[in-house]
Amino acid sequence: MPTRPPAVEPDPITADPPHAADRPLLTQSWLDLAFLHWAADPADIAPLLPPNTVPDTLDGVTYVGLVAFRMHRVGWFRLPGIPYLGTFPETNVRLYSVDAHGRRGVVFRSLDASRLIPVAVARSAFRLPYVWSRMSVRHDGGTVTYTSSRRWPGPRGAHSRIAVRIGEPIEEPTGLEHFLTARWGMHSAFFGRPLYLPNAHPRWPLHRAELLDCDENLVAAAGLPAPAEPPVSVLYSPGVPVRFGRPPRRPAGIPTP
Repeated sequence: MPTRPPAVEPDPITADPPHAADRPLLTQSWLDLAFLHWAADPADIAPLLPPNTVPDTLDGVTYVGLVAFRMHRVGWFRLPGIPYLGTFPETNVRLYSVDAHGRRGVVFRSLDASRLIPVAVARSAFRLPYVWSRMSVRHDGGTVTYTSSRRWPGPRGAHSRIAVRIGEPIEEPTGLEHFLTARWGMHSAFFGRPLYLPNAHPRWPLHRAELLDCDENLVAAAGLPAPAEPPVSVLYSPGVPVRFGRPPRRPAGIPTP
């Protein structure tokens, strides 16, 4: 459980990436995203984060995110993305974190995906909490519906059904909308050691969205309290191309907790 705050002030929240990821480790596109978020008490979130991180907060509040989308053409380095195995629906449960170097990021509590081989590789090689699920993403006019039913490793019965109606583009996102979407890295633990993996992509094209249906228990299956109220934020994005860079070396002069 994290017990120490960041050694430096958290990095500013920026709509554009602070790094370029010119030598990408991974490339992919995230398409047709629905962002659902609930407010949470940082004290409830802190025990669920990896070492060297604490909950990232805005006005004393942190958030739990349920994000459904289409992963498109995952590729290694500068190689072309894979059309079948690298393309699949995904739904993740994520938290918001900041480390001792002030780097803001996300922490994934679960990542449901519909391709077994990428799930197995991510679990075994990268220790990421991917799970194999039966999934779909369907468009009907201005409505997008995402479904997920978990297959392996469970828990059995974990599922989600999300339907959103796409609204108007957002010209000027609020501070909260930037906080929830402008995330330029992932915090994790790799064989017991803290890991930060940076990413870069164009500025999010965001839309307002109306939540038409939300029947899910993925948040509870990820070890969090089941939401008792509607989400405080519902957004949609048509998507962005993404590059993941290599883990940075520890900045000089900053202690490691």
